[in-house]
Amino acid sequence: MENTTQTPETTFLRSDVMSLAQFYIPSEISKQTVGALGELGLVQFRDLNKDVNAFQRAFVSDIRHYDEVSRQIRFLKNQIEREDIKIKKCSAEESAVSKSPKELEELEQKVSETEKVVLELNENQRTLDKRYLELTEMRHVIKVTDEFFESSNVKSLQENNLNSESTTGLLKEESTSNAAELEAGKKSNVSFVAGVIPREKVNSFERLLWRMLRGNLYMKNAEIEEPIKDPETNELVEKNVFIVFVHGQVLLNKIKKLCESVGATIYPVSESAEQRNEESIEVLARIEDLDQVLNNTRETRLNKLKEIAQNIDAWNTVIRKEKAIYNVMNLLKTDKNSMIAEGWVPTNKIPQIQQCLRDAAEATGSNVTPIMNEVSYRSVPPTYNVTNKFTKCFQSIVDSYGVANYREINPALYTIITFPFLFAIMFGDIGHGVLMFLAALAMVIFEKKLANYKNEIFEMIYTGRYVILLMGAFSIFTGLVYNDCFSKPLNIFTQNTYNFRDTGNYTEPGFVEQVGTATDRVYAFGMDPAWVSAENKLIFQNSYKMKMSVVIGVAHMLFGTIISFFNYWHFRSFGEILVVFLPELLYMGCIFGYLAFAIIYKWCTHWEGSQAPGLMNMLIYMFLSPGSVDKDEELYSNQATVQVILLLIAVISIPVLLLGRPILQKITNKNRNVEGELPTANETVAISERDYKPPVWSFSESFINQAVHTIEYCLSGISHTASYLRLWALSLAHGQLSEVLWDMLLNNVLKLDLNVVLKAIALFAIIGAWLGLTVAILLIMEGLSAFLHALRLHWVEFNRIKPLFLCKYYSEHFMYLTIHHLCHIRFMYITCINNYYIHNFRTVINNNNNNNNNNREYCIST
Repeated sequence: MENTTQTPETTFLRSDVMSLAQFYIPSEISKQTVGALGELGLVQFRDLNKDVNAFQRAFVSDIRHYDEVSRQIRFLKNQIEREDIKIKKCSAEESAVSKSPKELEELEQKVSETEKVVLELNENQRTLDKRYLELTEMRHVIKVTDEFFESSNVKSLQENNLNSESTTGLLKEESTSNAAELEAGKKSNVSFVAGVIPREKVNSFERLLWRMLRGNLYMKNAEIEEPIKDPETNELVEKNVFIVFVHGQVLLNKIKKLCESVGATIYPVSESAEQRNEESIEVLARIEDLDQVLNNTRETRLNKLKEIAQNIDAWNTVIRKEKAIYNVMNLLKTDKNSMIAEGWVPTNKIPQIQQCLRDAAEATGSNVTPIMNEVSYRSVPPTYNVTNKFTKCFQSIVDSYGVANYREINPALYTIITFPFLFAIMFGDIGHGVLMFLAALAMVIFEKKLANYKNEIFEMIYTGRYVILLMGAFSIFTGLVYNDCFSKPLNIFTQNTYNFRDTGNYTEPGFVEQVGTATDRVYAFGMDPAWVSAENKLIFQNSYKMKMSVVIGVAHMLFGTIISFFNYWHFRSFGEILVVFLPELLYMGCIFGYLAFAIIYKWCTHWEGSQAPGLMNMLIYMFLSPGSVDKDEELYSNQATVQVILLLIAVISIPVLLLGRPILQKITNKNRNVEGELPTANETVAISERDYKPPVWSFSESFINQAVHTIEYCLSGISHTASYLRLWALSLAHGQLSEVLWDMLLNNVLKLDLNVVLKAIALFAIIGAWLGLTVAILLIMEGLSAFLHALRLHWVEFNRIKPLFLCKYYSEHFMYLTIHHLCHIRFMYITCINNYYIHNFRTVINNNNNNNNNNREYCIST
């Protein structure tokens, strides 16, 4: 804990100063006090019952009770969502109101009774739907049976008997006389079965019948035109009506058993046409009555669900808060008539927390106020970065890769500028930047109205509205630098910067029509528009953007290295400055910083009448042939000597970086007391810190980790520098694609020889298509691509400095899960690696695994 005479201020540069607080809470108001602290959201509780099994803690039964209530609420919510009913979101004011025990009991009873009512309504509707399905299928069976018998010459064959030899095989489409024979044979021993079967099972059903009855049957099936709704799954199912004629009751029983096994439904159909007609009339009447009852039942159920939708979100919030409170109370230690709690708190928020404790005691009418004391600790506090609606998204970009150590510089501060700037380098276009800026500005202006719009993709865009706003603004700036507006230049400033003369032989291959000579006039800002119409435009722009990408990339990486110096200085790690910071800075500066210097020097030098030296060969031969530079390839005088000195410094930096930190840590840990002294002057030692043991330092482990870091740092310098060339590649692709859209759409229409009316109509149509493709391809697809590449440059290339940011070797040990509404519960695994701890504060549940000290830390928050 840092000893300060004044309350530390909250800044975005570093995480807040944290204190470990111990609370003595009277048992009778413990629940209300924990709830009040949870509403405040400034305490991260620690587990004081780590030796007690999770199923044996004091409030497990209460949590199980509220789990059951949560299950009931989830059931009701699912029923509401299945009917596409909009759920009313409860406001923050409604959620912040605490419930008394009596109100909670009434709420639980209301939820339980509501569940019973909905279950009863569901069961009634399911029963009615099932009956409606049966009547509907019965109607189709009677209809198909009538059509089947009426299509045959029944009367002419009523006197005939059907012997067994007249029964035809399956799958044979007989003439109508066969049906007549079957109708006439109803006085003999021929019986038939009629029913309904899903259409996809008809073929398999026919084959099974054929094999089981060995072809001694006659079958007819017909499709039901409209799909039938299944009451069990609420899905539309296509079905067929079938009729099977066989001899004897034995075969009839076999068919019925087969129908049960394949999911077919058999319906009793009379053999008499008159009876079938009566049955059809009766079924239609029952369907009409049942349809009316069904409509009333559905209306009653929908009204009930709409009523529940007005309150279910508030119910869910209350129950989640109660579960979170009891989860935290399971972490507290019981001591006679009080409960002891410990947790991390921001030091500058301690007066606010103390006032919250007093307010909680007054609200409950208790004469005893909870006591809060600062206690000593040895473990490293969690990282708590304060954010607002503007900085929240930038902080999420950094935290999604890794969280800085406690009190280190917060990289999100610099990401606010560097992230949209790198994006804009790849996306630079004035027109596209204006469209993106205006879209984000609209979301910012109407953010309160749009906050309630629920759509997964829109919510993601809405959360990053301030990032998109800055990306659009920076894209306008880089578009001015590139002098590019929808692939066309803007001639805003001084003109006639070049004098063009005819070559006279432009008809010959390899010659151009005109050659430009620079004048004394210089284009005031950005790229000269004269380059747009030049044939060597791509050569010039590629050379410019490629070198610019390297310079910006080296500056970006060196910036991260330099910032790590302030971390070492803040923690008084002066030895780390000598053995880590300086070797890293010298290695990067002497090789890649020198390359950036050479690019700028080459830009600033006038090479008229001579060939400019190639910088790629210069850097290669700096390693292959140190001390020798060809006269034709010399960039400046005494270049060979300078390069040898820089190369020696870079080579010497490698063993210093490899061995310096392990040796320094060995010297530092040699005389260190393992138990150590508490870092504060407080006499009270935290309960959760009594069995704390600092991590055991090992020279071999430290050396291996540092060797991996050194190899990765030195080798990745080349790959990371080359990785920044994506700035050039994506900028080139964006400009070329924008030019293709302009030339293929608008330019072709402008060249058409049409009258004014037709040309206006064609322009109106083509502008709509061009604008739609511009938004879909260049703004959305290209914008997403540039966003992801800028994200990678910050996660990998910029975050390569371990002392400053959490590098990729550590990110796998950090994880948290967010649960919506007031009680945001997050899980995080904190692992000790090489004497560096990864911590996060934020309203989280924090599983702190510090070697032998498995402290589980929890927090509830609004």
